[in-house]
Amino acid sequence: MIPRPLSVRLEPGATAGADVVARLDPSLPPEGYVLDLAPEGILLRGGSAAGLFYGRQTLARLGSPPPCGRVEDAPRFAWRGVMLDVARHFMPVPDVLRFVDLIAFHRLNVLHLHLTDDQGWRIEVPGWPRLTEVGAWRSSTMLGSRVHDRYDGRPHGGFYTTADLRRIVEHAARRHVTVVPEVDMPGHMQAAIAAYPELGNGFAGPVRTGWGISPHVLNLSPETLGFCREVLDHVCDVFPSDLIGIGGDECPTVEWPGGRELQAAFTAEMAAHLAGRGRRLYGWDEILAGGAPEGAVVAAWRGTEPAEVAVRAGHQVVCCPDVKLYLDYRQSGDPGEPTPVGTLLTLEDVYAYEPPDSPLVLGAQANIWTEHMESLRRVEYMAFPRLCALAEVVWSPAGRDFADFAARLPRHLELLDALGVNYRPLSGPRPEDARPDAPGHPRDLADRLAELHEMTADLRGEPE
Repeated sequence: MIPRPLSVRLEPGATAGADVVARLDPSLPPEGYVLDLAPEGILLRGGSAAGLFYGRQTLARLGSPPPCGRVEDAPRFAWRGVMLDVARHFMPVPDVLRFVDLIAFHRLNVLHLHLTDDQGWRIEVPGWPRLTEVGAWRSSTMLGSRVHDRYDGRPHGGFYTTADLRRIVEHAARRHVTVVPEVDMPGHMQAAIAAYPELGNGFAGPVRTGWGISPHVLNLSPETLGFCREVLDHVCDVFPSDLIGIGGDECPTVEWPGGRELQAAFTAEMAAHLAGRGRRLYGWDEILAGGAPEGAVVAAWRGTEPAEVAVRAGHQVVCCPDVKLYLDYRQSGDPGEPTPVGTLLTLEDVYAYEPPDSPLVLGAQANIWTEHMESLRRVEYMAFPRLCALAEVVWSPAGRDFADFAARLPRHLELLDALGVNYRPLSGPRPEDARPDAPGHPRDLADRLAELHEMTADLRGEPE
């Protein structure tokens, strides 16, 4: 939701003049602003262009003419993000631009774009044409949870040209949203290996059609490491973000002659290469095993423990625990929810999430994995209004009140209606939201927490 200003002093009955003067004020926080509304006019001061942008958003929501008084506002966290997976289901450029508009409307300022995975490679790379000729397309798509082993039998794919990606980056920048790209490596690489089998370890097969984790990973030869550097060089040329994501998660080692230390060495190699380009590595919390490279930023997803581990190790961290902020997880126990997977994650659950209190915590992001979201409308249904709740978590101070949020939410949903957003109604799913052709697989929270504890044994120095 649009966060409430931190300090509001309005005067009922008196209205401000129509003239608006905007100016930068370096004494304010970079994304902060102050609105002084008087009968003779309005003065907007912002700590940066972003602060002025957010101030104008607030001014528009005060109505016309706005009441007199003062509004002072600034966000709590610098990283207010959402991860969008365009690898499992490709999202055309206009849909990505629309999604950027929606997150900017909620004062979120980071779009973490998951561009590649076992099921699809979505970014062209000069000199490697088969990445998009072959790797961007799969012959069929799994319907629902993988436990049901259903497929639709229809080809699916697509990719972004360099011009497409520059357009997305520029569109986002105008709305003060940073696009952080991710090309997952050395695991989640079956689509690339399908295009260029020499990158793998003997696998010569198609782009993966089923969900889950492929055992087919990069071979880490000098030639393959050269490929990875070329990909990252191109990504650096397209995306101005300080951080470049390499994933680093869920990498099976069954095809490697060595153990997990090979992945740590690979991560260090890619971090050094990015440092030579003036960038920093951004990776999932698996990069903590064996020691994450200096300067790396950790996306802590395997429950709440990895964020604490990252902070103790002195790394900056973005919090995105799956049981708190994975928006592909089911929203209720209603049988009409489309493809219910994961643990129950309600609107109130998201609103109640609180990142650890540390200066190393940059903020938090919601993750939208799209195995079960074949369109932007489906993404909107799963994202909103839970993403409204996260927007308030990362902007507003701690000690929020859900009852107050819930009382304000219906008015905000009217704004989403006006924007044509296909959000989930507070009353529950509509009949047309159900997907009986794509059945889910709900998980119990206690079972998932036990699984996460086992998954993070590497962070505690325990045998895997």
